[in-house]
Amino acid sequence: MEFERIEELINEKKYVQVKEILSEMNEVDVAELLKPYNPHMTLLLFRMLPKDLAAEVFARFSTEQQMDIINSITSEELRNIVDELFFDDMIDLIEEMPANVVSKILTHTDKKERELINEFLKYPSDSAGGLTTIEYVNLKKSMTVQEAMKHIKEVGLNTETIYTCYVTDKNRILEGIVSLKDLVTSDDHIIIEDIMETDIIKVNTHLDQEEAANIFRRYGFLALPVVDNENRLTGIITVDDIMNVISQEATEDFQKMAAISPSDEEYLDVSIWKLAKNRLPWLLILMVSATFTGRIMGRYEDVLISIAILGTFIPMLMDTGGNAGSQSSTLIIRGLAIEEIKVSDGLKILFKEFGVSMIVGLILAIINFLRLLVIERVGILVAVTVSIALVVTVILSKVIGGILPIFAKKLKMDPAIMAGPLITTIVDALSLLAYFAIATAMLGL
Repeated sequence: MEFERIEELINEKKYVQVKEILSEMNEVDVAELLKPYNPHMTLLLFRMLPKDLAAEVFARFSTEQQMDIINSITSEELRNIVDELFFDDMIDLIEEMPANVVSKILTHTDKKERELINEFLKYPSDSAGGLTTIEYVNLKKSMTVQEAMKHIKEVGLNTETIYTCYVTDKNRILEGIVSLKDLVTSDDHIIIEDIMETDIIKVNTHLDQEEAANIFRRYGFLALPVVDNENRLTGIITVDDIMNVISQEATEDFQKMAAISPSDEEYLDVSIWKLAKNRLPWLLILMVSATFTGRIMGRYEDVLISIAILGTFIPMLMDTGGNAGSQSSTLIIRGLAIEEIKVSDGLKILFKEFGVSMIVGLILAIINFLRLLVIERVGILVAVTVSIALVVTVILSKVIGGILPIFAKKLKMDPAIMAGPLITTIVDALSLLAYFAIATAMLGL
């Protein structure tokens, strides 16, 4: 309702009231509100925001919106945004912008900050170091609780989180962590060293962001310390950045499972040509690989000519095999992604999928056998042949669908590429070979 009210006020050009409403809104809602507008209107509304809110909204904009804003605002306005941005948002911004825009941004940072930015830009964008922010509360173990609380009050407004504080020595070596809850509930005279935890879960700067996300998921952290090879505290990763990573990784996996080249752009923002380019490579590969299916059918052309009805059951077998394989691969890929399943579990998965495929295959075969006799009215020998082929197809599909993602993980590949389209192509060829082999043996062809 508030969005509709703002729309009405904008249409009526009552910008004073719009400014009052915007200043009270959450930055996420403001960014969402401004997204559909043209650059001119977005800039007009953006300039109505208070400085701190404007920076938070700016961090939520798409890269294109950020570029429009930077190219339209004054140097002083850009300085205000840069001053208010958190360090990790600054790094994200610089990584996405072209060189001329980066130069414009860096002119509003001091020498020390530029050195830090250059240091963090050395980390791969998909690593823990690339997600790190330096805005955290740093304590010394010799401090008392009273001194620590005073320090938090002084620096807390400029940090992303104060719920966990990090204890380091003079060389920035991470020695421990202490929660705000422990500080608030402890006596003022207690030394930080006496209440800090030294058994710390931390990550290296070069750890892959997906593995860092798994650690957040496993332990339910709000923040995670990031250290270099010498155990020096480089910064922290906060849960809001990890939520973005989880969303990106899930999107990438879905795209790979659908045989599409990954892209982090929103669907409506991508051109038709780019969408076609992302989809075409895998479609070409799968189309060419499907020639094996055609060759198999050509090889058994005499069988199909002898008993033409056998050809009518090929689509059913291939569809069932593809669907069965996709079911298994989807579960295994998800299990690998959230670390419920490990590569070492390959043998367990093999036996489990074989057991599942036997149960599913036999039930489907019995129902199919009755259907062929009662509804299709085919001969009993043909019905038995097709039903046995169905059992074999389901077994092959589920075992292959379960094992291929494990095999991909073993080879350091993304298991998501071993999903529906690729497995379907492999299973189609194998199920046809099995079908014709069974038909040849059963029907004496």
